[in-house]
Amino acid sequence: MSASSATDNSSPLLDSRIPPGALSDKWQRHQNTLRLVSPANRRRFEIIVVGSGLAGASAAAALAEMGYRVRCITFHDSPRRAHSVSAQGGINAAKDYGNDSDSIERLFQDTIKGGDFRAREANVYRLAEVANSIIDHCVAQGVPFNRDYGGLLDVRSFGGAQVARTFYTRGQTGQQLLLGAYQALMRQVDRGQVTLHPRTEMLDLVLHDGQARGVVCRDLLSGQINSYSGHAVVLASGGYANVYYLTTNAKACNSTALWRAHRRGAFMANPCFTQIHPTCIPPASEQQGKLTLMSESLRNDGRVWVPQAAGDKRPPNEIPESERDYFLERKYPAFGNLAPRDISSRAAKEVVDEGRGVGPSGVGVYLDLADSIARLGKRAIAERYGNLFEMYQMITGDDPWQVPMRIYPAPHYTMGGLWVDYNLMSTIPGLFVIGEANFSDHGANRLGASALMQGLADGYFILPSTLTDYLAGHLGEQPPATDHPAFQQTQRDVAERLDRLHNINGSRSADSFHRQLGKLMWEGCGMAREATQLRELQENIGALRQEFYKDLAVPGSASGVNQELEKAARVEDFFELAELMVRDALEREESCGGHFRVEHQSSGGEALRDDSRFAHVTAWEYRGAEQPAAQHHEQLSFEHASLQERSYK
Repeated sequence: MSASSATDNSSPLLDSRIPPGALSDKWQRHQNTLRLVSPANRRRFEIIVVGSGLAGASAAAALAEMGYRVRCITFHDSPRRAHSVSAQGGINAAKDYGNDSDSIERLFQDTIKGGDFRAREANVYRLAEVANSIIDHCVAQGVPFNRDYGGLLDVRSFGGAQVARTFYTRGQTGQQLLLGAYQALMRQVDRGQVTLHPRTEMLDLVLHDGQARGVVCRDLLSGQINSYSGHAVVLASGGYANVYYLTTNAKACNSTALWRAHRRGAFMANPCFTQIHPTCIPPASEQQGKLTLMSESLRNDGRVWVPQAAGDKRPPNEIPESERDYFLERKYPAFGNLAPRDISSRAAKEVVDEGRGVGPSGVGVYLDLADSIARLGKRAIAERYGNLFEMYQMITGDDPWQVPMRIYPAPHYTMGGLWVDYNLMSTIPGLFVIGEANFSDHGANRLGASALMQGLADGYFILPSTLTDYLAGHLGEQPPATDHPAFQQTQRDVAERLDRLHNINGSRSADSFHRQLGKLMWEGCGMAREATQLRELQENIGALRQEFYKDLAVPGSASGVNQELEKAARVEDFFELAELMVRDALEREESCGGHFRVEHQSSGGEALRDDSRFAHVTAWEYRGAEQPAAQHHEQLSFEHASLQERSYK
């Protein structure tokens, strides 16, 4: 049964507000029907943006440029430190500069297929449609995209596509795009349109009359708890992959903004949809705190292989070509080393589980650029990836110009997030969620070079229209002042929570609990999930959480700088989130994208979807600390994309 003909079990609480009409016309037609706020009235509205990465900085800059008053809250000392700087490989757009017969339609089809048909058609098409404008906008900002010999913008290939559509700046695309957004943001700070609050962490959401009207934050330098009031709140706080502890994410990335909004009534969608990235430097120590990503763009010129024989410990340059297994090229000849991330990750795990892993730990595979260096020359490869080669050598001590890089999959991105409608508004009126913080565009797996695309599409081009439509209905209203009982009660809730964690007076650090939780999650709800394992994981998380409340140690004072108190609050949220992720993984009795249930796979070991039962978004409603979350569904309809077996062979 196709998803479009499956029984519609959508919850009445989940109105996606997808506009009618042809897919290619939806966004333009919808924009023409959205309500407007005149330029003279925009200064009457104040908007709170939480997060200063690509999504947050672009949204704050765009809204301020329109004339709205904006507060931008970031726990960094500068917006330039947001995790978006870590994105290396590029940003997709279907401009077809390479004459590959690319188009918006092909980008849409690749993205919907890449997500294993678990994303909304309308959102994905809009993303593909807006992408071209992003490139033009960023070029106008001065983002130094790589160019070809003739001076035109250069592109390269990425996983899950048979065309070259990824625009890039060597191996530091995220950093350069963020600098463009940062400059736009700081221009508005200088004009007085944006008030920037650095070193400030959102710890709760304030509701008034059922609508989002502010946030409660902690000043990370003074320890003071402050409230900020606004007509709307925009969450652009990133994903929650650090629930696994050892990930490619920056150490400070966390789920608190999302989770606290969830506890106030924002539904959490598809939390089990997490992405394991195939090209990370393998861990070198049990005490390691984070992992480093080697850009997927390297697979454009690199070949992934392991020895054919198990237990072969010879140095890679001593293993002849005839004794190597280029397993991605063997299994997926049409896409080869550019197979999508979820498929490539599972293929790497498979050969390592067979005993053919490489490196001191045996947990790794080779990413070898020797053929491309010989064919194109060292200078050409250095122009594309030079900083990545330098970074790899500094971290591992190995020279990737002489020996292949060693890589292995690791947690990287989260496709799940807060549920939003087509206008990017959550189930709480006035609370908008953009970028990786929402669930909307990637389904069960994200194709490479589309995270930057979504963050900038949401911030620069989508939110300014849809948020304006919401604000138009509240002209003349004033949000409650921060001395209103709603703010005062939320501040008390935050203070009591921090005091409770600070006063446990146990013997274990928050980091020790986080590391143990992350290991449990990686082993039980990582690259592969199985029902018995997931049920055991539920029990183990519950037991560890109880120990956390009995034996947590938070040294120092509850006021002033106290990073251990910050960590404790974030780890508490990770415990609750982990429990929901595991329940979501248990309920979804199919394999799709990055959610691989070992009970549901084809004879060839590929993910086996169940479109008749699970072609839906699962959105979870918080019911209280001691109550199980309520489950709601948004049925997905596929009228333009044909549901098909997801094959890259």
